[in-house]
Amino acid sequence: CGCRAPLVPIAEESHPLYNRVRTGRVPNCAMPCRQPYFSQDESTFAAFWIGLWSILCFLSTSATVATFLIDMERFKYPERPIIFLSACYLFVSLGYIVRLVAGHASVACDAEHRHVHYETTGPALCTLVFLLLYFFGMASSIWWVILSLTWFLAAGMKWGNEAIAGYAQYFHLAAWLIPSAKSIAVLALSSVDGDPVAGVCYVGNQSLENLRGFVLAPLVVYLFTGSLFLLAGFVSLFRIRSVIKQGGTKTDKLEKLMIRIGIFTVLYTVPATIVIACYIYEQHNRDAWERAQSCSCPGDPRRPRPDYAVFMLKYFMCLVVGITSGVWIWSGKTLESWRRFTARCCRARKPAGASVYGEASPALGARPVLPAMASYHKQVPLSHV
Repeated sequence: CGCRAPLVPIAEESHPLYNRVRTGRVPNCAMPCRQPYFSQDESTFAAFWIGLWSILCFLSTSATVATFLIDMERFKYPERPIIFLSACYLFVSLGYIVRLVAGHASVACDAEHRHVHYETTGPALCTLVFLLLYFFGMASSIWWVILSLTWFLAAGMKWGNEAIAGYAQYFHLAAWLIPSAKSIAVLALSSVDGDPVAGVCYVGNQSLENLRGFVLAPLVVYLFTGSLFLLAGFVSLFRIRSVIKQGGTKTDKLEKLMIRIGIFTVLYTVPATIVIACYIYEQHNRDAWERAQSCSCPGDPRRPRPDYAVFMLKYFMCLVVGITSGVWIWSGKTLESWRRFTARCCRARKPAGASVYGEASPALGARPVLPAMASYHKQVPLSHV
């Protein structure tokens, strides 16, 4: 085994990573700026792929958040957490867009662009991307749990909108405080590192312990907890539906609500489960990939290498929930909200003198016009009318 190219040897004792990094069980060996397992064409397509979905996610979540801002009264609990979940994905997509604008090497690699970041709390661009991706990514998972909890309270415990909204401050406290504590812990432990595939800064890209502790375990806990609340809420909704049907009352509205909740549940839980599966695949095989890179011949066809499609699927699923979160607002009510908003804007822009004149002119011309119109209707035969 040895630190063979394209792996980067750390030879100088003055280097900040000397005796602190290892790749494939070879000490003082760092991962290059770009993933050595993939070709240049694959790296170029990865940048295009991530940029495409991050822009689509940004546009979709922007529309959702803007619809909420112009008509806040329409989105009450238990569905309001969808808006905050969408807002979190808005900032996650911004993190990928920052990488798209600044470039792969400027975000994920050292100043000389030789190797990726290891155990860092800087530079500022790397830290900014990390906070956008990690803080808001974890906050979106907690808002998913809160969404499931509020649906359970509404369907299973028969709580009203006002009763659930009374606990809104506790929901916000949990959704923002827990990711803040985890982000501070990552920064305090200098555990931010570069992703040689996506060109972003995250946690767990080079350390399996950090991947399991800061990423994989929280995602599994959040998905499991939210799914439990959601399942309990669905059981309660089915019971309510059967009781209403026995009473001879129509259940169309309730069934429509259940369908919408079911669709949104699938649109969240399937991507979240796939992301967790991709992380499990990565943490299970990463050590073998690194050992194959440093301990086998470059042309050996038997050496293991990561599946390119799995990585592309992971980045897509990390952003697709933001795109599909707009499903909840795709309705005629949204068009009506925007119509009222644009009407208010147009009225606000109309000059004051013009509106006064517009109101006064019918009054001024009413007396001479009415008699003429009356005489006109007397003279014209009914057949001509």
